[in-house]
Amino acid sequence: MDRLVNEPARVGALRRGIFAMADRLAPVVDAGKIYVDGLENLPRDGRFLLVGNHTVSGSAEIVLIPYFVHREIGVRVRGLANKQITETRGLARDILEAAGAVPGHPDTCAELMRQGETVLVFPGGGRDMLKFLNEEYTLQWERRSGFARLAVAHEYPIVPVGLVGGDDVYQSCVARGGAWERRTRTIGERVHGVPGVGIPLVRGIGPTLLPRPQRMYLRFAPPVDTARPRHVADDPWIATVKQRAHTALSRTLDDLQQVRETDPFRHLNPLAWGRAVAPE
Repeated sequence: MDRLVNEPARVGALRRGIFAMADRLAPVVDAGKIYVDGLENLPRDGRFLLVGNHTVSGSAEIVLIPYFVHREIGVRVRGLANKQITETRGLARDILEAAGAVPGHPDTCAELMRQGETVLVFPGGGRDMLKFLNEEYTLQWERRSGFARLAVAHEYPIVPVGLVGGDDVYQSCVARGGAWERRTRTIGERVHGVPGVGIPLVRGIGPTLLPRPQRMYLRFAPPVDTARPRHVADDPWIATVKQRAHTALSRTLDDLQQVRETDPFRHLNPLAWGRAVAPE
C-alpha cells in the first residue's frame, strides 16, 4: 500500500518513459483505425471508476482503455490486476506499476479513490475471459458488487466502457456445462485460478491458434451517478448502481456489435481501410 502513496523513484522514471513513448505512438495507433467514441463522457478531473468487459483475447482491453483515457485527459489509469500479475517481482513489477497496474484488492481501490485517481476494474475478472460457446460479449459478474460498494462509498462516478472485437480473435468450440468443460474443471482451477470453471477449447484462423484479424471497437458510456439519495439505504442503492452499470455496459456491447455489422473493415482487410466505419 505504501507504494501507492510513495512511488519509488525507479517506477516514476519508468512511468515517464512509458507515457512519453505512448504519446509518440499516436500516429501508429491511428493507422490501425481503432473505433473509439464516447471520450467526451470522461470526467475531466480524472476522478471516476471505469468498469469494463474482459474478452477472450485478454489483452486488448487492458491496453486500449488506459491508452485512450490518457490520450484524452492525460491521466494514468490504475487497473486492478489479478493475483498472478501483482505477485511478480523485480523489474517486471516496476514496469507493471509504472503502467498503472495495482493489486486487485478493495483496500487498494479505496486508497486510490481517496487520492482521486482514475481506476479500472473488470468485475467479471477471469470468468469474463473464459468464454465458452455462444458466450461472446456476455458479462460473467455473478454476485460481484464490490466495485459498486466502493464507488458509492466514495461517490465515484462509474463510466462503463465496452470493447468489441476481442471475443472474435478466438472462437470457443465447447459449451459451458458440457462433457469437456465438466471434466477439465479440476485442472482448469489450477491453470487459471477460477473455481468451478473448466478449460475452454478455442481456435483462431481455421483449426489453428493463430489469432483472427479483428478490428477493435471501444466506447465510453455516460457516467452512472453513485451519489446515494437520502431516502435510500446503502445496500439497495449499491444493488441499483451495480444493475445500472451492468445494463449500461451490456447495452454498449450490443450497440458496438451492431456498428461492427455494417463495417467493411471489421476483419482488417486493407482494401476496405478507407471505408472503415467511423464514430458519428
